[in-house]
Amino acid sequence: MPGLSRTSSVWLPVAVILIAMLSIQSGASLAKSLFPLVGAPGVTALRIVLGTAILVVIFKPWRLRFKKEQRLPLLFYGLSLGAMNYLFYLSIQTIPLEIAVALEFTGPLAVALFSSRRPVDFIWVVLAVLGLWFLLPLGQSVAEIHLTGAALALGAGACWAVYILTGQRAGEEHGPATVALGSLIAAIVFVPIGMAQATESIWQWSVMPIGLAVAILSTALPYSLEMIALTRLPTRIFGTLMSMEPALAAISGMVFLGETLTLTQTLALCSIIAASMGSTLTMRPEPKVEKVDIS
Repeated sequence: MPGLSRTSSVWLPVAVILIAMLSIQSGASLAKSLFPLVGAPGVTALRIVLGTAILVVIFKPWRLRFKKEQRLPLLFYGLSLGAMNYLFYLSIQTIPLEIAVALEFTGPLAVALFSSRRPVDFIWVVLAVLGLWFLLPLGQSVAEIHLTGAALALGAGACWAVYILTGQRAGEEHGPATVALGSLIAAIVFVPIGMAQATESIWQWSVMPIGLAVAILSTALPYSLEMIALTRLPTRIFGTLMSMEPALAAISGMVFLGETLTLTQTLALCSIIAASMGSTLTMRPEPKVEKVDIS
């Protein structure tokens, strides 16, 4: 039984990350369908405000107490969460979803690289880099990639890195409940910006059900799950596991948008998945949180 418990402590946060990524990709596809109606900034505002409302009801963040040394990481966690959403949605207006996700992944990839300590960790990072390199159409259609969109995706990646690093520190005691307060910080800054840039259609009641679905799939569910994983996994492992995000984005594009994968892209996805599986199989159970406060 101790062995079973030890195994569960390793694989539970891994399963949680996978569910979170699947949820985010589904939400991204749904969100993009709203772009012609309310615009990317408007979708960002809807996602954050509705997602925050759900999280606040569930976790009641006013009950949380943070130590002085956790307050600054919490602020940066919330700001990076909002900026990541805003920049990513702006990017997928002009570049394909899988390309945006691949570029955004440079954030967690950098976290994995700079946090690595054992030689075996670099093997998985190299595999992830190779997969990312071949997933991007650098040889044939790089000229068709909108440079502003690519820059926005890279900016979202930088915010993602900050989100990972500050999320661990901010969520040490309260786990997923921290997301509610972080999302509230993001809402205060980015909801007014998104609303100001949105079209008038954002006020139509017919938009609300889709906006709510996007909020659940892209914010409330995945960020709560990611916080559980963030506080239970070493930084390098979390960053490398997130390398499956571009793979899932490509698969999502194939399933929902009818896109097909070339042999090179398929091999790239296999490389990325191998990196994620390898980092998982070679990691040591290092749970950082004994108690998660969601009361």
